[in-house]
Amino acid sequence: MQEQGERGAFEFYGSWREYAPIAFTNLLLTIVTLGVYNFWGRARTRRYLWSQTRFIDDRLEWTGTGRELMLGYVVVMALVFAPVAGLNLLIGALAMRGTSSGAAAAGLLFLLLYLFLFMLGGVAIFRALRYRLSRTFWHGIRGGSDDQGFRYGLSYMWRTMLGSFAFGLLVPWALVSLWNKRWNAMSFGPYPFRAGANTDGLMGRYLLFYLVPIVLLIAAIAFAVVATLGAHRQPGEAAIGMPTSFGFLLAFAAFYLVFFVVMGLIALYFYSAYFRQVIAGLTLGNLEFGFTARTRDWLTFMLGNIALVVCTLGIGSIFLSYRSWAFFVRHIEAYGSLDLDQFTQSTTRAPGQGEGLFDSLDMGAF
Repeated sequence: MQEQGERGAFEFYGSWREYAPIAFTNLLLTIVTLGVYNFWGRARTRRYLWSQTRFIDDRLEWTGTGRELMLGYVVVMALVFAPVAGLNLLIGALAMRGTSSGAAAAGLLFLLLYLFLFMLGGVAIFRALRYRLSRTFWHGIRGGSDDQGFRYGLSYMWRTMLGSFAFGLLVPWALVSLWNKRWNAMSFGPYPFRAGANTDGLMGRYLLFYLVPIVLLIAAIAFAVVATLGAHRQPGEAAIGMPTSFGFLLAFAAFYLVFFVVMGLIALYFYSAYFRQVIAGLTLGNLEFGFTARTRDWLTFMLGNIALVVCTLGIGSIFLSYRSWAFFVRHIEAYGSLDLDQFTQSTTRAPGQGEGLFDSLDMGAF
């Protein structure tokens, strides 16, 4: 393991030139089949990305299929979202009755439906991770979990809501605690994952989400006051602002642009620390993990994605999954040792369907 540690426990051998035929074929067949081939296209993409990724001394293998992904999606749409659509019609009918009892019943059903869908979001995240681990093989060994994810869904609901209700100040705690809860339910081979990340070093970065908008708002108000005074100056007085409506429009556009650019940079600044923190707290047996990407790396990666999509008029988006996988693999590290003699097959139940719930809620990536 020492030699592998010097080389890097993870290595990606893929090339965008090799991946291009896969990406363009997936795009063409998805268009021709009106989106149906998308499931097979994702399975094909994963087989390539996994096969080009080495972990320690062997490459990963993806064994999932497009049929599994499509079956999961169809089952969820039939068993979950068809009843949800019917419940929506019932809520609308109750609200249109015009009675106080009907309005109250509609409001209660709407709240329950909202909470149910919120919980399903957590279940979807959990079950997608469980499925992907169950179809990821290394040395013929796979991962997985026996947990169905419903308890995680409830935890996801109340932790996320609590983090938001407390003026958003508990969002870092919610993110980290949910990461720990999710990974602590997973395993690979005979070894359970152990996640013990904390929020150390995250709160300072997160507080910038509060401080920077306040500073920008004060600056915008000050500019508006100065511009207004300039617009109402007496004849003969020197102008001290931009009195025209065009000036206000230009200033508003500039403020809008600066606000979202600055907030986007703050988000990268926070999430770069978040991923380093949570991955550093993850272990598997005697292996410890780390993540090296810093804010500058994330910024370069995101600007590259934007330039790729814009300069190709959107066609380049077919390479985003390739770039995302390559970015993560090239920045993740592992330390320690793993005894292959003790590395036996996982006894967890492998799900028979893909991440249909994840797809139906439009939460999927690749």
